[in-house]
Amino acid sequence: MLLLEGVKNVRCLSWEQREAALNQHYDLAINLEDTLEVARFVESLNHDELFGAYVGSDGRMTYTETAREWFDLSLISAYGREEADRRKLLNRRTYQEMIFSGLGLKFSAEPYLLPEGVETGLSGDVAIAAEAGPVWTMKKWAYYDELKQELDKLGLIVNALPKRPSFLEHLADVQSHRCLISGDSLPMHFALGTGRPCVTLFNCTSPWEIYDYGIQKKIISPLLQEFFYKRGDDRRATTAISADEVLSTAMTQLAATMISDSNIARSGRL
Repeated sequence: MLLLEGVKNVRCLSWEQREAALNQHYDLAINLEDTLEVARFVESLNHDELFGAYVGSDGRMTYTETAREWFDLSLISAYGREEADRRKLLNRRTYQEMIFSGLGLKFSAEPYLLPEGVETGLSGDVAIAAEAGPVWTMKKWAYYDELKQELDKLGLIVNALPKRPSFLEHLADVQSHRCLISGDSLPMHFALGTGRPCVTLFNCTSPWEIYDYGIQKKIISPLLQEFFYKRGDDRRATTAISADEVLSTAMTQLAATMISDSNIARSGRL
């Protein structure tokens, strides 16, 4: 299912439905993908202005000057992979700030645009999203099982998020918990997009590109620079953050949600 399907004022097409996008004119086309196939499709659109990646005259991927701040840090960076990663490590601007700025706008903590989730019946105090994809395996922290055991001992309802057949069910799973603990992942974005407090572990990716919306606590690996955007699997990367630090941070987040809930309840009685 398409994540934004049914969201008001959004026309959402899957890649397989892309031909349906060819039937109208666009003032602006935005391409944030860095693949030739997508760039060539965007070229075929009837548009006045392009922001982002496109195919250069030499047949290689490049990008518009307006999108340079973001794509200079990417796999198709004009500076090459090594220099792009160095610049990415030094960057302190969030993704939103870079994209908004390139489009001539100012990012002012605008919220995510998300649909309503599909209720699954799963709820609790803490949701744990431990999985990482095959590309960035070092995102998967080594101590999620131990953390769950410690949280269980404290009498908290803790759920490891299961795989779901749709994004909307996964979204509802995140939203129905008081706090999410995860790596830099889709569940993290669901938490940020739905106002759900979260604790996020950064083992090998940039914590600075993520805007925290005042609800995210970031735990940055002391070995981040060594493993920054490295692929493969190294146990030193996945064990550098201690279980005690994550447990302490999670309890701080949970305490904050209790205070917030209490304030809301008192406000409702006035």
